[in-house]
Amino acid sequence: MAYKTVNPFTNKEVKSFTSLTEQEVTAKIDQADACYKEWRKTDFATRRAVMKKAATIMRENKAKFAGLVTLEMGKLISDAEGEVDLTADIFDYYADNAEEFLAPEILKPKDGRKAYVEHDSIGIILCVEPWNFPYYQLVRVAATNLMAGNVVMVKHASIVPQCAEAFEQLMLDAGAPKGAYTNLFVDSKHIAAIIHDRRIRGVAVTGSEKAGASVAGEAGKALKKSTMELGGSDAFIVLEDADLDKACKWGIWGRMNNTGQCCVAAKRFIVVESVADKLLKQLTECLSNLKAGDPMDRSTTLGPLSSEEAAKEIAELTATAIKHGAKAVVGGKRPDMPGAFMEATILTNITKENPVFYREFFGPVIMFFTVPDEKAAIALANDSEFGLGGTVFSNNIERAQKVASQIDTGMVFINRPTWTSPDLPFGGVKHSGYGRELSKEGIMEFVNRKLIYIENKG
Repeated sequence: MAYKTVNPFTNKEVKSFTSLTEQEVTAKIDQADACYKEWRKTDFATRRAVMKKAATIMRENKAKFAGLVTLEMGKLISDAEGEVDLTADIFDYYADNAEEFLAPEILKPKDGRKAYVEHDSIGIILCVEPWNFPYYQLVRVAATNLMAGNVVMVKHASIVPQCAEAFEQLMLDAGAPKGAYTNLFVDSKHIAAIIHDRRIRGVAVTGSEKAGASVAGEAGKALKKSTMELGGSDAFIVLEDADLDKACKWGIWGRMNNTGQCCVAAKRFIVVESVADKLLKQLTECLSNLKAGDPMDRSTTLGPLSSEEAAKEIAELTATAIKHGAKAVVGGKRPDMPGAFMEATILTNITKENPVFYREFFGPVIMFFTVPDEKAAIALANDSEFGLGGTVFSNNIERAQKVASQIDTGMVFINRPTWTSPDLPFGGVKHSGYGRELSKEGIMEFVNRKLIYIENKG
């Protein structure tokens, strides 16, 4: 797998990078292991200072960090700047809260003895991360584990190598010792050998089902704890009592954020039939007005996909849907322009027999379904192998909560699309993976919750 920067706006290669040899990987694991033995002894004040400095550096150099994201995977520059801000916020969040999260938990055994649970670091955590949020994905594993006293080694996606290098340098500039955070330019085929190194104690993956299954399998063989944040095909349910203007506004944002390349994007619009035609018309008008162009130009509202390969894949999947009876209300093909672009698209008339019915559209394509009532909406939302996020729109909050409780996913948002915040747990069920990132739950994934029991009688 070649690590290279290819600008998806032009499809021209900008820079290439050399993958590490096995000997170089071993040396980096040696360095990380040596670092861990010292880093685990540091106090929270030392770790906190690194996180705070990293947040400050990112905010002070927002244009540089955001520009690399836009260059390498085509994210609109305003969205890239938002990612930088979010990443800095997560650094700050764990700097401010990790000590409290990891404080000993006092137990009250029935026998009257004293007991408590410590939260100890465990070692090197290997992280395999995707390209769609090149910094946000990294900070979710870096801030939690470094604050917990672990160290991390990260195989980032091959199409965002400059972002990967920038993040590693950020950690060094923030004061983290060499080996605390290690970027690995390695081929996927070498991941298994790294996982089986006895010094690797945990594995975190964000990516596709295929990648997750492969890495989880190796982690299982090696008896290593793993977390998986995989794909999603989030339902965006609109009930008949919803505010349609609000549903349309948030629906466009929820589907088109990051050009639709988001695991928690609103992918399946499930709308009660009494309001379906009106909402479909509103969505069609909004998507028709999106302007494709240079993602560095702030007037652009539809950027390229992350790569030419990604654009081809989403176009082929759309063509398959249409071939098997779906209707493209708007869009449906690639525009006649250079770059990795795909038209913003709405597909209707998708039956269960259509090969795309259970697929994840990782791009600017809405699958629009009309259902007779709330019960049918819940059933369709749950008829998926994925279970990451979901949305319910209704002006009756109590009703929306009852619907949300019946949706089989890790997260459900009411009257806005699924999104993320440092203090909210993030993760899914079914083929969307297991484990949680962010919030207190995220920092607990790779710690040893060690019981200390004191016999203080006789």
